[in-house]
Amino acid sequence: MTTPDAVQELKRLSAERAVEMVETGMIVGLGTGSTAKLAVDAIGRRQREEGLKIIGIPTSEVTAAQAKSLGIPLADFSTIERIDLTIDGADAVRLGTLDLIKGLGGALLREKIVASASARMVVIVDGTKLATPFGAKVPVPVEVVRFGWQSTHHKLAGLGATPILRLGADGQPFITDGGNYIIDCHFGAIAEPAALEHALRALVGVVETGLFIDLATDVIVARDGGIEVFRRD
Repeated sequence: MTTPDAVQELKRLSAERAVEMVETGMIVGLGTGSTAKLAVDAIGRRQREEGLKIIGIPTSEVTAAQAKSLGIPLADFSTIERIDLTIDGADAVRLGTLDLIKGLGGALLREKIVASASARMVVIVDGTKLATPFGAKVPVPVEVVRFGWQSTHHKLAGLGATPILRLGADGQPFITDGGNYIIDCHFGAIAEPAALEHALRALVGVVETGLFIDLATDVIVARDGGIEVFRRD
């Protein structure tokens, strides 16, 4: 069985491989989550040791604080229209299409905004995130407006989900950086992610979903046998 320390080392390896793609002058989307955090650390290290110069677009307040602590210059969409490269993690990856489930870290809305503005989205994961069938092991996070969330919850159940309102450590509803709630939707195996994404987004009250369809261009997977890179045509 892979130990937590071994998984952490695999995450580090995939993060550092992705950061090798970063070049001076780039606008770089900075993801959120345990693996993306390692990538931001690696960018900060390259900045100190190699003189790398980039501008970062953070996908959460947590990532923004981390980047600032490392001295990484930040900007937002008031001055930036297009991102050269985004590095982010994922909670599940569907090989072949490179469809993703993201959002267990609570930043799915900003992550998708940044990903959709990126020329290239590089996803960094360890091998556990390739578990099949797609969606069987993790829920699809759905960000919803707080007003009437109970009605949205009911509609999500009508699509076949087992929906659970996400709670924070204090036992109160988790609130995203955008001021919304997240309902984690357990669908089991997802045969048609694009169709499910369309159905979820059609519900009034849904702000965004954790299904990332046709956004990832590269997935870097680190596992015991080494690193593999998958690319979408």
